[in-house]
Amino acid sequence: MEAAAKVQRQMVRLRGRSYVAFVFVPTVPIQDWLQEIDTTIARSPGFFSGRPVVIDLSSVDLSQAGIGHLLTSLQDRNIRVLGIEGVDEARLTPMMPPLLSGGRSCVIEPTAAKKPETKAETKATSLLLDSPVRSGQTVIFPEGDVTILGSVGSGAEVVAGGSIHIYGALRGRAMAGVNGHTSARIYCQKIEAELLAIDGFYQTADDIDSALRGRPAQAWLQGNTMRITALN
Repeated sequence: MEAAAKVQRQMVRLRGRSYVAFVFVPTVPIQDWLQEIDTTIARSPGFFSGRPVVIDLSSVDLSQAGIGHLLTSLQDRNIRVLGIEGVDEARLTPMMPPLLSGGRSCVIEPTAAKKPETKAETKATSLLLDSPVRSGQTVIFPEGDVTILGSVGSGAEVVAGGSIHIYGALRGRAMAGVNGHTSARIYCQKIEAELLAIDGFYQTADDIDSALRGRPAQAWLQGNTMRITALN
């Protein structure tokens, strides 16, 4: 009776969940790299707001004190660091973000774009959306091209492993070639973008020629420089 009367202990329920994070790769001198961050924030004040960030330290050799100073500098800029990669764990203190490994691409699509998977289904290499991407929505498709038959609203984001084709206005952010596809391009019928990026090289709204705004345009990489021209 006593055993039956005891309240059964409920196990803690754990769930896995993927989030999209920016990966920062600092370069030396760190102060110059931080100035580039300041320039980006000045051009687009809300760009890093509320976004998790991972720091990849594989390109620099920082002491424990140097890592601490870098984290403080980013925190002063309201950049929240979720984790750290590319460094020996011995250089991190318990108060620093955890050491991460095994990061991989994930896919987040609007509910309307999702299709039930079957065992025999071949993995798609392109994604077609026949509805607009509204403000606050994020579409991530690292496997290939993304085509949107509507517009992309301000505050929305489209991320593709290949090229991005938008048959309407682009008012949000478009990031193509995220898996190192340097020949990827971005096309839109009306460019009013907050940010364009291809393989990590980007331009914000202030960088885009004002003569192009509101017109059909395309963006591509020429070496390490992004070119944006009218689409005839």
